[in-house]
Amino acid sequence: MPHRLLFADAETAADLVLFAGRTASLSDGAVRLRADAGTLVVTGAALAPRGLFDSTPTVLGLRAMPVDPELVTDVVVTAAELTVDAADPCAVVLPETAVSASWAGVSPPRSGWVDAGTIDAATLAARAQWGIASVAEGMPRDPGEDAVRALRASVWSPGDDDLGGLPLGVAFAAFAFGFIGGEERAIVRTAGPWTRLSLARGHVLLRGPVRSGLTAVRETGA
Repeated sequence: MPHRLLFADAETAADLVLFAGRTASLSDGAVRLRADAGTLVVTGAALAPRGLFDSTPTVLGLRAMPVDPELVTDVVVTAAELTVDAADPCAVVLPETAVSASWAGVSPPRSGWVDAGTIDAATLAARAQWGIASVAEGMPRDPGEDAVRALRASVWSPGDDDLGGLPLGVAFAAFAFGFIGGEERAIVRTAGPWTRLSLARGHVLLRGPVRSGLTAVRETGA
């Protein structure tokens, strides 16, 4: 019998499958499910680098929802394979096998977040749509995967003045995951290398930037 996630109502189960469906079309199409103490934290990657020289930022979408309090799990699965149980609309059937995702190897901290301002949701939507249009306009005819990834990295990686210097990719994530739903301001918080944008419908997490290059040389001794 396949493993299932049990929810208190059918709406929450359907919400998880909807989020997973949006994740399926982004990045690697994987979703991380972490459950403990009655809360399921669901994370998917809108953008993630592949390879040492890929400049694409790691930008994740996160939702938290109530789940069976006895459930304890931490697994990464293919998002498209999550389905509502036909026999029980309050349950979601898990895939038979797990997958791996490089972005899931490091989790954001649960505490220590510091307020760093706000960003209007309308600004996030406008900048995301601008970026999507830029990717579409710059796409060559019959592009290979490397060309597509290079183009997306060139659009989504740079810091954007309208977003307080954050990569344009955070706006793309908020838009692609369906987190922008009305007039509100995303609350921006930071913790170490992480930045979090919190909206009513979910959170966008940015890890980085990754610092590269050599450190300054210090003289030692006498």
